[in-house]
Amino acid sequence: MVIAVSGASGFIGKTLVRILQQKDWTVRIINRDSFSLPDHDFLIQKIEGADVVINLAGAPVAKKWTPDYMKEIIASRVTTARKISDAINLAERKPALLISTSAIGIYDSKETHAETSLSLANNFLAKVCMEWEREARRAEIKTRVVIFRLGMVLGNDGGALEKMQRLFRIGLGGKLGSGKQAVSFIHIHDLMNAFIFAIENENLRGIVNAVSPYPSNNAEFTDILGKVFNQPTWIAVPAFILKKLYGEGAQALLDGQKVIPEKLLNAGFKFNFPTIQNALVNLFS
Repeated sequence: MVIAVSGASGFIGKTLVRILQQKDWTVRIINRDSFSLPDHDFLIQKIEGADVVINLAGAPVAKKWTPDYMKEIIASRVTTARKISDAINLAERKPALLISTSAIGIYDSKETHAETSLSLANNFLAKVCMEWEREARRAEIKTRVVIFRLGMVLGNDGGALEKMQRLFRIGLGGKLGSGKQAVSFIHIHDLMNAFIFAIENENLRGIVNAVSPYPSNNAEFTDILGKVFNQPTWIAVPAFILKKLYGEGAQALLDGQKVIPEKLLNAGFKFNFPTIQNALVNLFS
C-alpha cells in the first residue's frame, strides 16, 4: 500500500510515518516545498498512484496570533487542503481514502459534542476549521474522506504536553485561567490506532472526533500531571497573562470543548488510554 503523508515532520506526522513503515506500507512524503510545485507536477509526484492520502499539514496554533501569523494558520491548512483535493479530483487513479485533520476548536464551549453537533463556535479558529474541512470534502466525489477533529494529542515527544512538562517537572505547573475549561484529549498511541482503523474500515467516513471517550478539564489535568511528577501545582496562570502572551490565540487555551468520539465507539474502536489518568501515567510513569 502506498500512503502519501503531508506534515510528516511534525509531532503527529513523525510518529505516524514510523507506524506506517512498521506495517511495511510505502510512505510518500509531501513536504512543505511540495505545495509550491505546479499543480500537474504535484499531482504526478505526490498523489497519482497513492492508495491513501493523509493530510496533517498546519502551522502550530500555540503561538501569538499576530495578523501575519493568522494568515499563516489559514494558508497552512486551507490552501494545502485545497491543493490536495484538486489533485485527487484530477488523478487518473484516485486514492481510495483521504484522511484530513481538523480541530475540536470548531465546536462551541457550551455543549457536549458528538459528530452530529451543530453547535459550532463563532471565532477565528472555528472559521479556519470550517474552511479547512470544506476544502477536504471537495475530494469526496470518488474518494472516501475521513476528517479527524483532533483534541489535545498527548505524547512526551512533542505537542503541547512537551512544553508543559518542563514546567511541571520543576514545580511551576498550574491551571490556566479558571481551570474549568474542558480538556478533550487523545493519547498519541490511540490516535495512531485510529488512523490505521480508518484505513482498514471502509464504512468509516465523514467527520470523526479523534478524542478519548472521557473528557477532562484543565484543573483535573493539572492536578494529575502534578501528581505524576510529585510536584505542587499551586501556580495558576491568569487569563490576562495568557492573552498578553498569545493574543487572540489565548482563546484556544481558555475555551475548552467537551467532545466525545461517538463514531469511533459505534464502529467498534477500542481506546487503550480512555482517561486522562491512564494517558498521563502511561506517558510519564
